[in-house]
Amino acid sequence: MSQEHVTAPRPSGDGPDGDPCDPRNGDGRTPSGPAGGDATAGAAHATENAETGAAVPAVAGAARATRAARPANGGAPSAGGDPAIDANGDARRRDDSAAGDGSAAGYRPRRTLPLWVEFVRQARRRRTMVVFGLLAALPWILVAAFTLIPSQARPAASALRTVDLATDSAINFAIFVLWTSASFLLVVAVAVFCGDSVASEANWSSLRYLLAAPVPRDRLLRQKLTVALAYAAAAVVTVPVMALIAGTLAFGWNDVRLPGTGESVAAGEALPRFAIVVGYTLLNQLVVAALAFLLSATTDSPLGAVGGAVGLVIVSNIVQAVEDLGELRQFLPTYWNTAWLDVLAIEVDWGGMARGAALSVTYGVLLMALAFRRFRRKDIVS
Repeated sequence: MSQEHVTAPRPSGDGPDGDPCDPRNGDGRTPSGPAGGDATAGAAHATENAETGAAVPAVAGAARATRAARPANGGAPSAGGDPAIDANGDARRRDDSAAGDGSAAGYRPRRTLPLWVEFVRQARRRRTMVVFGLLAALPWILVAAFTLIPSQARPAASALRTVDLATDSAINFAIFVLWTSASFLLVVAVAVFCGDSVASEANWSSLRYLLAAPVPRDRLLRQKLTVALAYAAAAVVTVPVMALIAGTLAFGWNDVRLPGTGESVAAGEALPRFAIVVGYTLLNQLVVAALAFLLSATTDSPLGAVGGAVGLVIVSNIVQAVEDLGELRQFLPTYWNTAWLDVLAIEVDWGGMARGAALSVTYGVLLMALAFRRFRRKDIVS
């Protein structure tokens, strides 16, 4: 009788409670062979991936994405690649919003600090309203003075002054008002608008923020200068225009009597001459405007810039009174200020006005160039 070797069946983990007779494992044995080996290996591989956090497939996937994004010829990355990968395969963050010169996309220097913004800012300032209010009120104050004070006996025709002829016509009155205001009042008005333009921003500690906006320095200075000159010119023109209105209402639109000779000229013929006088006065104030602007770009004190420009006119008038200087006085900025009286003569002499205009333009251009040069190199700390 042969002895049979009996092997005890091993419970299968596939069946419920390890029952060897479970239909899913009918022979009572653990699955083996190719199918069973693959399943066992797959389970082990899944267990390994679960323990490592699927690091290997992630790294492989990233490498494949990098190779796909990199062109074969070593050029720039393709449109579907990673924008952080450059042509050499180095990971580098790029700012796609940056322009070729390093500035942000959409940045245009010409769009910074528009002129209309600066015009509105200056128009809303109290000193602008006060200055224009005083200039507009001056002719009416003089009309009241001539009306309340009784007229005096006039001198001979050859000695007639602008004040003696002020009440003869509207243009005569405007000539007198311009004569009295051009030597000081208009100087102060021009110095206020040009001397306060840049220095006020520094005084308010807002200049560095304007430059950090960013507004280029040359553009900032150019915009400030344009607006300041516009307001200064408007201030100079306000006086004769308002004087014509006040004179017409108070003394009528009559023929003009010329100072010095007393001869009469039709109002229609004298009006273009008066316009030339106003234009020449604007050119004379260019020296004051340029000096005030230079001081404004140099100092942080608006009062210092305004006072420096007004002081120049005062000193020049004092030095001009020294006759021993001879022809050197002709190079003073105020020497030709009254050359416009030659336009009111019967025979107009343009020589004095031409020299005065050339001197004013020369001084003005030089001072403005110095202002730009100084501001480019200035350390803005306020």
